[in-house]
Amino acid sequence: MPQPRSLTRREALRAAAIGALALPVLAGRASAAEPAPSLGAAKPERLRLGVASYSLRNLSLDDTIVAVKALRLSQIALFRNHCNWEGASVDECRAVGAKLKAAGLQLHGSGVVNLPNDEAKCRKAFENVKAAGMATMVCKPDLDALPLVAKLAKEFDQKLAIHNHGPEDKVYPTPEVAWNAIKALDARIGLCIDVGHTERFGHGAAAAIRKYAARLYDVHLKDSVAIVGAQRDVPVEVGAGRLDIPGVLRALLEIKYSGVVAFEYEKASGNPVTGLAESVGYVRGLLTALG
Repeated sequence: MPQPRSLTRREALRAAAIGALALPVLAGRASAAEPAPSLGAAKPERLRLGVASYSLRNLSLDDTIVAVKALRLSQIALFRNHCNWEGASVDECRAVGAKLKAAGLQLHGSGVVNLPNDEAKCRKAFENVKAAGMATMVCKPDLDALPLVAKLAKEFDQKLAIHNHGPEDKVYPTPEVAWNAIKALDARIGLCIDVGHTERFGHGAAAAIRKYAARLYDVHLKDSVAIVGAQRDVPVEVGAGRLDIPGVLRALLEIKYSGVVAFEYEKASGNPVTGLAESVGYVRGLLTALG
């Protein structure tokens, strides 16, 4: 009997993910204080999966927490809509960190924090993420700010991950460019490889994961149908685009990646939870198959 097509598998995962995970959120669970829907005991995952809250940027922080818990994920990176790391007060950031912890979520990262060559502004961002208990600040330092950022990374003992943004990014378009800028700096400064933007530039995301494994501190996982060189992304659900998602997962497993793989679902949608749930279900199915 012929083996099932991969698309059929994806469609089955989509149905399972949407049916089991998205509907409890869509049914009106609006408070982070409410318990997450009971979906049975979560199985140990071969990679630490999480969510970049840019995926849920149109939801409140409370609703974002409910959505992430419904997906049976415990790792979250907060976008500025949910906590303004550059402009909020230390007390506000500390309160956000406490709210996440009370909800059973770990603050593993941030949306991209801009770090200019201005010590007062940079120090404020470092103070804020430290107060919240963030593991890794995902950031975009100005090139002339790198010596200052390295000094603050040591002072605060804070891990940083520089995010690449593809062809339209004039500073860090690829992991390679980011690596060349930081390779001589303190080892607390590493990379956040965005697999979609890497592939859109024309570089292989799996190859970059292997090449920069030693200082790969965060991964943004997405899919896209944008062609190589496109100045704008065309995001879709993970598994529905042109990226070699199985190859990316294999590379992460091969290097024994211990950081978080954060879903960054950017497709414009009135209900992003549905597409995010499909993406999570697809990747969980792939990890099971790869095992």
